[in-house]
Amino acid sequence: MPKFKITVEYDGTEFVGWQRQKNGPSIQSSIEDAIKKITSETVNVFGAGRTDSGVHAKGQVAHFELSNKISLDSIRDGINQHLRPLPIAILDAKEVNGDFHARFSAQLRSYEYLIINRRSPLTLYKNQAWGVFKQLNINAMKKVAINFEGKHDFNGFRSIDCQASSSIKTIQSCTVKKNKQYIVINVAAKSFLHSQVRIITGTLVDVGKGKISPTNIKKIIESKDRSKAGTTAPAHGLYLLKVEY
Repeated sequence: MPKFKITVEYDGTEFVGWQRQKNGPSIQSSIEDAIKKITSETVNVFGAGRTDSGVHAKGQVAHFELSNKISLDSIRDGINQHLRPLPIAILDAKEVNGDFHARFSAQLRSYEYLIINRRSPLTLYKNQAWGVFKQLNINAMKKVAINFEGKHDFNGFRSIDCQASSSIKTIQSCTVKKNKQYIVINVAAKSFLHSQVRIITGTLVDVGKGKISPTNIKKIIESKDRSKAGTTAPAHGLYLLKVEY
């Protein structure tokens, strides 16, 4: 059976998340429905990351198998045609070998979190960024971000819903950049705990607000205590940026 890899962009505002659920529309089920319309086949689409409700993607990766071969252009354009007017787009389609798996073959996942730091409320970016209305100390945020890099027990940086058997993760990079009112936090790792990027982001913002002392970040990580870390940043500022294999 031919196997196909697709790169997907979406606005997660109106979805229950990537994964198919009974309580509302998901990205996964929307793509599966579109594939069935162009191929008459019922398929399972496997994603590289199970993004939560409200989380967006610029470069989600997924795969599926078909009984019959179909051109790559037909896959991309056909799925996109049947996805309209949903805010989901197939950016690219490739045929891959049988042992490829969008989730388990991934070597690096990169997330981007967008913050708009200003006094005025958000309008254009209402569902695409976190509006923080108190002036943030960007230099303090940049200096402490490096503390999250490397191998740590991140038990204090996962949600109560996290089902991972181990809280030990290795973060390859964690950076904070600012351009005028826009602050972008980038975090990359092979895999993450549930809500890990959002809790790291919220902790960095609490440092920027002066709620958490920069000197306490290492102690907070070492404590493995969720109550000592910062707030959980809202889902709508988070983007799955890219997945590398």
